[in-house]
Amino acid sequence: MLLFNPVVISVIVMCALCLVKFNVLLSILVAAIVGGVAAGMPIYSSANEAGSIINVLISGMGANSGTALSYILLGAFAVGLAKSGLGEILTKKVSKVVGEKKFLLIFTIAFIACFSQNLVPVHIAFIPILIPPLIPLMNKLKVDRRAMACALTFGLKAPYVSIPIGFGLIFHNLLVENISDNGVMISVSDTGRVMWIGGLSMLVGLIFCVFFLYGKDREYEDIEITELKKEKKEDVKMTREAWGALAACIVTAVVSIITKSLPYAAISGLFTMIITRCIKWSEIDEIMTGGIEMMGFIAFVMLVAAGYANVLKEGGGVKELVTAAAGFMQGSKVMAAFIMLLVGLLITMGIGTSFGTIPIIAAIYVPLCLELGFSTNSIILLIGIAAALGDAGSPASDSTLGPTSGLNIDGQHNHIWDTCVPTFIAYDIFLIIGGVIGSVILG
Repeated sequence: MLLFNPVVISVIVMCALCLVKFNVLLSILVAAIVGGVAAGMPIYSSANEAGSIINVLISGMGANSGTALSYILLGAFAVGLAKSGLGEILTKKVSKVVGEKKFLLIFTIAFIACFSQNLVPVHIAFIPILIPPLIPLMNKLKVDRRAMACALTFGLKAPYVSIPIGFGLIFHNLLVENISDNGVMISVSDTGRVMWIGGLSMLVGLIFCVFFLYGKDREYEDIEITELKKEKKEDVKMTREAWGALAACIVTAVVSIITKSLPYAAISGLFTMIITRCIKWSEIDEIMTGGIEMMGFIAFVMLVAAGYANVLKEGGGVKELVTAAAGFMQGSKVMAAFIMLLVGLLITMGIGTSFGTIPIIAAIYVPLCLELGFSTNSIILLIGIAAALGDAGSPASDSTLGPTSGLNIDGQHNHIWDTCVPTFIAYDIFLIIGGVIGSVILG
């Protein structure tokens, strides 16, 4: 039965622990052990054999080592930008534009966040720069931070789902490669013509949550933020340091596009700030320490999440889950689409990455979709959205950890109930609806 599948059991345990506010890192570790036990993997061996749960988890952590390094370096880059005053200047500009209009503030942040995936691919590193200085304004306008969490996650997720540029190009190339390898030859232009439906579904979810669920005023205590007091500057005009930081952003974007490597991009940005004297040579140690403090926990959660994914895959539960679900898909395209998306949600919630989910589901979903008579466009849409589901709402996803890192700067924003649950409602539910309707219309 599907309910007794190791992946299902493990994901339920992880989500349940997180919902009762158990530590995210420990929740993932417990869920990994539960999933391994359910799959029949040995807990411990006196010979310390490679197949034991903890060793499989540790061996899998390397899969996200590049991501973890990227986050530490981007964290240091963000600290350097904060010291330059560029973030404060941008914050002042945003504050001036939005005035007293809280909904304009929310959608402006969503718009700016979109650039982090395509134009200046720094991913979540912009959040600790931009969001904390805006907290006093949010409190003044009584903005519900759950709405702001939805706005940030929209900017982190919708661009790569729908636009093949920056991180989106990586995601769309993965779709092309894995769908083509399984018998349906497509190109990036094909995915671009279809995946906008995913972006549109997320936009509908964002509008629904901002205006109908979290649009009412919410009071927060005005707690003085130490970091802002220390770095606050009266002069917010473009200084030499700010120009150097802006140059570093441009260099980071260019290097990221050329090399498709975030570590190279972050290192290039850091050295640009040093060369332009945006940060002093004597401040480098402080900058790196600040980067570790800012992004270290997120980086380590991503490492453990990769190990958790390895446990689920090595236990055989993922393949069993997809195969078992296929038995319920015969006869109705609507039911088949719904089940495929639901399984994709479970897998992505468990392994923590949309990008890593594509190869897992494409091998079975492509021939299954062909057998059920789905068109090429429907196959692209179903696999793309099935893979993207779970990034929003997952306690271990950078799409939720990032927003929390900025919004909880004063300790008044809960990661699970104020970020994960709202983003799950806003995006996972609406992506499933959009995916089912879109696949039926596309045939």
